[in-house]
Amino acid sequence: MSAQSDSNAETTPSEDEVLRRIEQAVLDHRLAPGTKLKEVQLANLFGVKRGLIRKVLTRLAHSSLVQQTPNRGATVASPSVKEGQDLFATRRVIESAVLETLIARVEEKDLEHLADMLKREQQAYLGDEPAQALALSVDFHRELARMAGNSVLETYLNDIIRRTPLVILAHLGDDADNRCRNHEHEVIVDAISRRDVKTAVEVMNQHLLQIESKIRHKPEKQNQGLAALLRPEANPDLT
Repeated sequence: MSAQSDSNAETTPSEDEVLRRIEQAVLDHRLAPGTKLKEVQLANLFGVKRGLIRKVLTRLAHSSLVQQTPNRGATVASPSVKEGQDLFATRRVIESAVLETLIARVEEKDLEHLADMLKREQQAYLGDEPAQALALSVDFHRELARMAGNSVLETYLNDIIRRTPLVILAHLGDDADNRCRNHEHEVIVDAISRRDVKTAVEVMNQHLLQIESKIRHKPEKQNQGLAALLRPEANPDLT
C-alpha cells in the first residue's frame, strides 16, 4: 500500500465516527429538527461512500434521532409535544433511581470528580462558551449514571439524553433559559455529599420539571442545514 493510501485510510472516518459526529451536532444544537439528511451530501461532507451513510442513518433511526420515510429520505427527528413531555417524565424517574443508587455507594474520589466537573461547567458559562457549557451539562447527567454502577439505568438514560436536545429545539428554541441550570447541579452534588437522597431527588425533579413544564407548543423551526456539521465541535472528548 502506498503512503498516499495510508494517508487516506487514516483520514477517512469510520461508521462509528460519522455516527458520533452527527449525534454530537444534535447535542450541540447545530442540527435542527426537520433537517434533511441527504445521503449524497453527507457522503461528500465526510468523504465516505453512500453505503456507510445509509448504515449510519439506519442506526440513528433506531435510536429515534432520525426519521426515515419511504421515497422521502431521512430527516432529523422532530418529537411531538407528548413525546417531549414523556421523555422528561421518564428522565425524572430514571435520574431519581440513579441518585438513590449512587448515594448508597458514592466515594470521596467521586465527589472530587463531580466538583471538578462543576468547576469546568461554571467556567464555560462565565467564559461565554455556551456550546461547551451545554456539552459539560449533558455530561454531568451521564456521569452520575456511570458512577451509580447500574449499566441498565445508564443505557436507558443515555438513550433519552440523545433525544432531549431535539425536544428543546423543536418546542422551546435555543434559549439559554431552556437548558440545565448550573447552580442546581451544585445543589445536587452537595446533597450527594451529605448522603441526602430526599433533597437530591427533589432538586433533580425540579431541575428537569422546569424544562418539561415549558413543552407546550412548537415555535418556528430554524433549519441550519448540513453545513453545520462542518463547524468545530464543542468538545469531542466529551462523547
